[in-house]
Amino acid sequence: MKLRMKALAATMAVGTLFGAFAAQAQAADEQYIPLFTYRTGSFAPLGIPWADGKIDYLRLVNERDGGVNGVRLKFEECETAYATDRGVECYERMKHANGGASGFDSQSTGITFAVSDKAPIDKVSIETVGYGLSQSADGSVFKWNFPLLGTYWTAADVMIQDIAKKEGGLENLKGKKIALVYHDSPYGKEPIPLLRARAEAHGFELILYPVTAPGVEQKSTWLAIRQQRPNYVLLWSAGIMTPTSIREAQSTGFPRDKMYSIWWAGSEHDVKDLGQVAKGYNTITIHNTGEPVGKVYDDLQTHVYAKGTKPDTSGSAAYTRGMVISMLQVEAIRAAQEKFGKGQHMTSEQVRWGFENLNLTEERLKELGFDQILRPVKTSCENHMGDDWARIMQWDGSKWNVTSDWYQSDKAFIDPLVKAEAAKYASEKKIEVRDCSKEQ
Repeated sequence: MKLRMKALAATMAVGTLFGAFAAQAQAADEQYIPLFTYRTGSFAPLGIPWADGKIDYLRLVNERDGGVNGVRLKFEECETAYATDRGVECYERMKHANGGASGFDSQSTGITFAVSDKAPIDKVSIETVGYGLSQSADGSVFKWNFPLLGTYWTAADVMIQDIAKKEGGLENLKGKKIALVYHDSPYGKEPIPLLRARAEAHGFELILYPVTAPGVEQKSTWLAIRQQRPNYVLLWSAGIMTPTSIREAQSTGFPRDKMYSIWWAGSEHDVKDLGQVAKGYNTITIHNTGEPVGKVYDDLQTHVYAKGTKPDTSGSAAYTRGMVISMLQVEAIRAAQEKFGKGQHMTSEQVRWGFENLNLTEERLKELGFDQILRPVKTSCENHMGDDWARIMQWDGSKWNVTSDWYQSDKAFIDPLVKAEAAKYASEKKIEVRDCSKEQ
């Protein structure tokens, strides 16, 4: 009996050792990218094209390039339905799987808040392109967060700049009323500090209208807007809340050309069924256009779509943004390989270094096929956002048209907020602030 037990224990030990070696071999040949998605729930109209774009770009890199310098990308979805608790469950299950996560696009401001405390302990990056904690642009405090390309403070600031341009200058905002209709969640509340700073500086009245999730009941909000008569309405919504807002604006007589939405409320799925009802509706975008332009789309047709995997969402603004997110993830892996070993599996910590040292020049974007979609972006220890370019698009009843040149946020308003809120966060969480002058 004892001999049999010893033999069994030896067999199990060999099996465990073999499994560990197999896992290491798999890790050396593959790079694991977990994907939080929400194809269900009230935000699904946004989540579906977003997920499709992310996945199709990863497929493209595998099919066209054989991975990143020969290291293929292994990816899987985890459905969150935009629920924070489900997002945390996905994070816990996936963070150490398949040799370690290359980083998480948490795809929700609420989930971002929840996992940002965990990331420094688990040593895994949180990539939040165009969302998340706006103060996490300060890399000296938020070592593991990367709000790439722009934050909600970027968006709010650019909206105010475009409104001021229409009004003939910032000085003409004095005495105006600007309303914020927002999803009553961490996501919807993010632009408020920036808008309050702008209101104080320029003398306009900021009126806040929180909307309870999922946002299908807004009649009282828009009746209040009709009574208060703001000059402009900024909309922080997503999913089914967006078309509801536009319909209510029509029913109460608020002009759609006086509405500005965050980028998550500015894709084709938000307005195509409304058609002329949404005509004039403005949105902001962190990439050039929602149109399917550039070499990356040609490559998708050749290497992905031709194999029968083209989704109905292809070419939409949200789909393009999903591709951008995955491209930045892949380029962080590539940057890490340049430093730590080309053609090798990168650890989560090495990929973090890649995120912090992105340098996507115009030439590099052209090589990737994104030169007609993005402006150059470069990150650093101090700056985890990189360059925050944004434009305004307007719905003409059948398609989006770019109506502005490129804007950047006004650092006179953004930087003090970032520093103050990041310092507050560091104090509350007892985070040691990095000295970036000593970072390699």
